[in-house]
Amino acid sequence: MRTHELREMTRDELIQKKTEMEEELFNLRMQRAFKDLENPLRLRVLKRDISRINTILREDELNIRTLFTQERKEDESGSDRPKEKDAAEKKAKDKDR
Repeated sequence: MRTHELREMTRDELIQKKTEMEEELFNLRMQRAFKDLENPLRLRVLKRDISRINTILREDELNIRTLFTQERKEDESGSDRPKEKDAAEKKAKDKDR
């Protein structure tokens, strides 16, 4: 996953995603022990993604960057109106004055 995609997730979503990735990594390591993997590159990708998630969670703990909260996520996705329309309406109101 890309870092910007991870930063748009809430803390709970990140923890859940990290757990899923750790399980997948464990399963791939077990497969590798018994037979060849179809895609050995997946191991490296999973390790890096888990590290990205750990970094983002740590940044939030240290208040370097704040994570999305559920309310913030709903506020940003809840506005159906494009910003251009709001700006045009504000400009029209100012013109009427």
